[in-house]
Amino acid sequence: TSGKDFIKWVDFKVTSEAMNDAYQYDLQSHDTDTPLDWVCLLAVLGCKYGGDFKNYNKADLTRIVDKLLNKESTLEQMTQDMKYYDYYNEVYHAVLGGFVGEYRIPGSDSEKIQYGLKAFSPIAKGFPYSDYDDFGSSRSFGYRRQHLGHDMMGQIGTPIIAVESGYVECLGWNRYGGWRIGIRSFDKKRYYYYAHLRQNFPYCKSLKEGSTVTAGDVIGYMGHTGYSDTENTNNIDIIHLHFGLQLIFDESQKDGNNEIWISCYELARFLSQNRSETVKDETTKEWHRVQELIDPSVTDFESAKNKEK
Repeated sequence: TSGKDFIKWVDFKVTSEAMNDAYQYDLQSHDTDTPLDWVCLLAVLGCKYGGDFKNYNKADLTRIVDKLLNKESTLEQMTQDMKYYDYYNEVYHAVLGGFVGEYRIPGSDSEKIQYGLKAFSPIAKGFPYSDYDDFGSSRSFGYRRQHLGHDMMGQIGTPIIAVESGYVECLGWNRYGGWRIGIRSFDKKRYYYYAHLRQNFPYCKSLKEGSTVTAGDVIGYMGHTGYSDTENTNNIDIIHLHFGLQLIFDESQKDGNNEIWISCYELARFLSQNRSETVKDETTKEWHRVQELIDPSVTDFESAKNKEK
């Protein structure tokens, strides 16, 4: 690996309640002279709780926010003696960095710039699913290993949604995940893994490796493929999406023994407030998003890519 020091282990235990409360404070303060970064707020709490949010209390967050808004303290002053603030700040930004920001809705109100949550639930709006916290439970197909993702049970053909904008890094079959898509965030810190997609029709047909996707796009369809060396085999008992999120602080972590996968249960709960509405095209049998979104990070990435050409 490269000589520099980088984070090698993460246990992400922020609750959806804490995320949502911090996000609301970020939203409310965005256009004021004291804008608050929700991820920094969570990092301060991370220090207070030693990273474990099971006893999260909104009053703890409100105290921090009040100090900042009343200008009794700045974030720098507040965190200068917090030994682990830099760690939690880097880790939480690695997890949540692409979730909140500026975007535009085409055709609305002269396309003015909006600010807020621009990451989506991986399950399209109106499609039922059930889930529970299953991260780390054991799996035995092939070899004994931990379940490094989050299973969302639902119906065959349920449209699967890109949580965040990014580019398709892998697309195709593997013996564990079946038909699967791997999408990398533009800052390269997050790798989203969507697996066990539908037999015969796993992906949105326009997708290929290298394609750019926008948060909220339909990327594929729920199924139960996988656990087989033979392509296009349904060998998973329960129809579900395996949704995984890998953090990458150094490229050496991408494929190897030092992969960092985090629990996505609370993330999925937080994102369930933003589900992409989809409509079916009867001629192609594809589903598409109803409401387009213009994400500046996509525009920036595409223009940088065109410059390289």
